[in-house]
Amino acid sequence: MNSVAEKVAGQIIAAIDADKLVLPTMPEMALKVREVSEDVDASIMQLNEVISSDAALTARIIKVANSPLFRGAREIEDLNMALSRLGMQTTSNLATGLAMEQMFQATSDIIDQRMREVWSKSSEIAGICHVLCKHYTKLRPDQAALAGLVHQIGVLPILSFAEESHTLMNDSMTLDSVIEQVHPTIGVKILTTWEFPKEIRNIPVDYLDFSRDIPKADYADLVTVGMLQSYADSDKTQHIDHHDVLAFVRLGLDPDIESAEAEDLSEEMEAAMAMLQ
Repeated sequence: MNSVAEKVAGQIIAAIDADKLVLPTMPEMALKVREVSEDVDASIMQLNEVISSDAALTARIIKVANSPLFRGAREIEDLNMALSRLGMQTTSNLATGLAMEQMFQATSDIIDQRMREVWSKSSEIAGICHVLCKHYTKLRPDQAALAGLVHQIGVLPILSFAEESHTLMNDSMTLDSVIEQVHPTIGVKILTTWEFPKEIRNIPVDYLDFSRDIPKADYADLVTVGMLQSYADSDKTQHIDHHDVLAFVRLGLDPDIESAEAEDLSEEMEAAMAMLQ
């Protein structure tokens, strides 16, 4: 890491430790949806009331309910039918994820483009996580998709910080270096502050620990494999030998999955990715 990147990374970590770095707040819609879904006495009707106040979110949830991943015999025509098909928990995770997209926007064009790239990549990885979860684990696919969406949430405050810094704005290599070093720590802090489920909070750190040794597959394993699949044709992960990544072993996956097995799942993965885009 170059000296400028090291200095900036140090400043950001010090700001976090001193609670001086403003962390993003969870979107209001996501908070409302979660509040209803966690209330044991709440009904689908109450969830309908909350979501229907947001026309764009309503349209996307109906679209998801009609997607190949959830499609049933009848076409879903309204939010109530969509919620009945998806269920409270899946709808809550989905709405939380989709509501977060609005956070990935900035005022400067350079940073705005960066944020959109992070969201687009996170959506792609979330789609892969959803499908791998369904086929290779007994975990919840909707929770796996949410894990994929938030694994790089720690990039947000760094990009906001960069927007105020001419040094970082004009030096993408230094910015990349700072993001790589600091985003996992910030990500865990954000998800903990947002009171995300325990199994998701540590994902920003755990998904990058390829030698992590645990008894059975978890959501971080799905994000690890999803990320490596997503970057399969890029230089970003060329140095990583998939045979050394324990997540593949726990999921019972061949590290060379790009072959026939991936072909079988590719259509489903495309549908899952489209679901979140």
